[in-house]
Amino acid sequence: MSKDKQKAALRTCCGAHILHDGLTDILYGLLPLLREAFGLTYAEVGMIRSAHRVATAALQIPVGMWSEKAGTRSLLVAGTIIAGAGFIGLGFANGFWMVLAFIFLAGCGGAFQHPLSSAIISNAYPGEGQRAALGTYNAFGDIGKFLFLGSLILCTAGLGFSWQVPVFGAGILSFVTAIGVLFALKAASIGGAPVVPDKETVVQTVNGWGVKHRRGFFLLGTVTALDNSTRNGFLTFAAFLMIEKGVATEWAALAVLFTVFGGMCGKMAVGLIAERIGVTKTIALTEFATSALILLVVVTPSLYAFFLLPVLGVFLNGTSSAIYGTVPDLIEGQKHSRAYGLIYTLGSVCGIVAPLVYGLLSDWTSITTAMVVIAGVVLLTVPLCGPLAVALREARAT
Repeated sequence: MSKDKQKAALRTCCGAHILHDGLTDILYGLLPLLREAFGLTYAEVGMIRSAHRVATAALQIPVGMWSEKAGTRSLLVAGTIIAGAGFIGLGFANGFWMVLAFIFLAGCGGAFQHPLSSAIISNAYPGEGQRAALGTYNAFGDIGKFLFLGSLILCTAGLGFSWQVPVFGAGILSFVTAIGVLFALKAASIGGAPVVPDKETVVQTVNGWGVKHRRGFFLLGTVTALDNSTRNGFLTFAAFLMIEKGVATEWAALAVLFTVFGGMCGKMAVGLIAERIGVTKTIALTEFATSALILLVVVTPSLYAFFLLPVLGVFLNGTSSAIYGTVPDLIEGQKHSRAYGLIYTLGSVCGIVAPLVYGLLSDWTSITTAMVVIAGVVLLTVPLCGPLAVALREARAT
């Protein structure tokens, strides 16, 4: 693939990532507002967050497999439109069950972007520059989180608009982005339906999932699941932790915004660190730092805790750059779409369970107790890094 096409693929997927991660993480800022508007319990808050993850988890693997026949371009556009429709519907919701239904619809649309965009980029950069390209793509997701959360806070706390205004805006922007993605990828001839070769020209292809090292892929999936459960658990209830510390509801979403700001820097920084000291050492370092900083945020007064949140975000969100950049080391190139679908689904499954479990724990005990448990769970990734390092060496040697 030419450099112009590589750049077109990266630019377009980064743009889609800005939108979709923005749509996903604006929910963290919306949850306190929805809880106040509809009188929700913490368990219901967890259900709303989990509904989005259920939809995402259910569709990511099928989407990855479907793209091998239909192509990535049309599916990416369709998913973006569906996500936008979910947000338009959310703006009209008048109760808990309608909120739950439209969040679920938005999650269905959100399931398309990660496996498809990751596959487009990894196939556009099959050799040198692949990890850097994926790290760049990963970082742009956090830019979307920051922009969407910032816009939500500006509209509601700064300008006094109702929560529906930014929700409708997000839905409209989704439709505009879908059109842009379609034309950009079509102009570069990227992501169309694969050409079926004649029988005479058929070459040997990889069957199944294309996994080069099963134990390594299992370990990477386990690390992904634990890392995602920590990130989802903390970000879902970070605003509520600040409310418990005395911060006003309208401004509590700044906790997520500050964390995401650090995450933007972390996605780039962690990718560079991984190139220097290795993937597994980087994962162990960032996960240990995440645990320690969550505990520091819990015990620190609200004003000072806000200053710690960007530092926490560097490690909390940055680890994913090391994780997702490792998938191509364990999977044959022809199967990247479905492999990314599986990895993202594993993360989404924990994104389903974590908000529910930590929501119930918060109702039974307190937000503070739930945060301490979250800090403990992330440390389970550290002892897995040694075996994962061995598996990666073996996979690269084959």
